Amino acid sequence: MSNKGFIGKFVSFLYRYNQIYLDKELKSYNIGPGQFYLLMPLFQKDGVNQESLGQSINLDRANVTRAVQKLVKEGYVYRQRDEKDKRSYRVFLTEKGKAIEPGLKKIALEWENILLSNFDPDQRQTIVNSFEDMIKNVSRTMEK
Repeated sequence: MSNKGFIGKFVSFLYRYNQIYLDKELKSYNIGPGQFYLLMPLFQKDGVNQESLGQSINLDRANVTRAVQKLVKEGYVYRQRDEKDKRSYRVFLTEKGKAIEPGLKKIALEWENILLSNFDPDQRQTIVNSFEDMIKNVSRTMEK
């Protein structure tokens, strides 16, 4: 533990600031951070199985369902039964959903630039690598 405090405090501060920033920036899209994080992987690969979509962002089934329902209601995505597994659904972007990709990616990039504004490219990469390592550490511990 550093003399400035427990690292969890800093993670908590960043999380809260992230939520505040996203709430403000996403207001015009009528979505929140949960839907934002669900849309980002769909921009990379559309038509993902709903369960694997949740796993990709470490979100439990109930929260994924609620987030998808909100996105369906807003007209950004639609669900379709999986042809191979009739018990599950695949999530697809609508034209309206595809149209907001540039705006949402701009919001993500702006937040990243705010976070990393005083760091050079090597430092930025080290920070990203460190966060990836921390997530792996926590995942291993939580799976025990």
